[in-house]
Amino acid sequence: MRRRTLLAAGLATGVGVAGPLTLGREAWGWPGPYLTVAADGSGDVTSIQAAVDLVPAGNPSTFTIKIKPGRYVGQVIIPADKPYLVFRGQGADPGQVVIVDNRANGTPRPDGGTWGTSGSASVTISGADFSARNLTFANDFDEAANPGTSGEQAVAVLTRADRLVFDNCRFLGNQDTLYVNSPDVATFSRAYFRKCYVEGDVDFIFGRGTAVFDRCEIRSLDRASTTNNGYVTAASTDTANPYGFLFVDSKFTGTVAPGTVYLGRPWHPSNDPLAMAQTVIRDSTLGAHVNPAPWTDFGTWSWRDARYAEYRNRGPGAASGTDRPQLTAAQAAALTPSAYLAGTDGWDPRR
Repeated sequence: MRRRTLLAAGLATGVGVAGPLTLGREAWGWPGPYLTVAADGSGDVTSIQAAVDLVPAGNPSTFTIKIKPGRYVGQVIIPADKPYLVFRGQGADPGQVVIVDNRANGTPRPDGGTWGTSGSASVTISGADFSARNLTFANDFDEAANPGTSGEQAVAVLTRADRLVFDNCRFLGNQDTLYVNSPDVATFSRAYFRKCYVEGDVDFIFGRGTAVFDRCEIRSLDRASTTNNGYVTAASTDTANPYGFLFVDSKFTGTVAPGTVYLGRPWHPSNDPLAMAQTVIRDSTLGAHVNPAPWTDFGTWSWRDARYAEYRNRGPGAASGTDRPQLTAAQAAALTPSAYLAGTDGWDPRR
């Protein structure tokens, strides 16, 4: 590893997290400090987690982790005391930098028990104002190779923080690929996904967080069923939060049997009656794989009690009717990316 120092903010003595270190002037111009991760040893460190660990706690501004092309295996945990991190893939496209792990809900832990759904995440983001660009997050847990696993939920990314941006990123998995959450039920955390690709089969975009998917591709994988090839969303938005998941100018694709994929079902964690899913899909293209009645019940919880709606969708999977709630023009004018993301601080990460 090359010895480039990380100066913690305010540490005029030059003592950083890795001992007495000195950042060269060029290392502060990305903007701010940065580290380079390279699996082949040509960077500062060889693993993503090692780079995160070197970022000073309480980091006050943008700190970039440049990631050279490669496949980086192992869990990555970004704690709440390390905000403003940027993961920037250095490849020509997001497929050249892959952050991946392969544990599932039912995978045994070394210390006993199993990982659980949250613990299965390849990447967990608890630091606010995180952003990622031009890379892939994956959980490649192999369901077919692990038939005895009791829980097959295998999360690629779990978000728990506010003001997160994912730009030109891919999220790969099967069940529970992308878990958009928050620190607690009373906290409304926001995430913005721009020109991203998300794939999976069962509830593969889920959680209580607020998320905008702008010009994204949402791809349903084939479970080889002629009747049910899964569910795209399983929002658990609290009733106090008017904004759950918004998909705008996006494409819903899938090479599965026509009419066999549901757009969503309402998740009530621990049977919480206040977890009322809120999901809007608007101005988007729906493939033929979408079920003509695209919202469905989750156990005893009826989809009709959730907050589901569509607006001006197109494509072979688009329709209207009693099973396809539609926004009015006035409602659509109020349910925009800006409204979902603004919060109380006027946040607007779009560009």
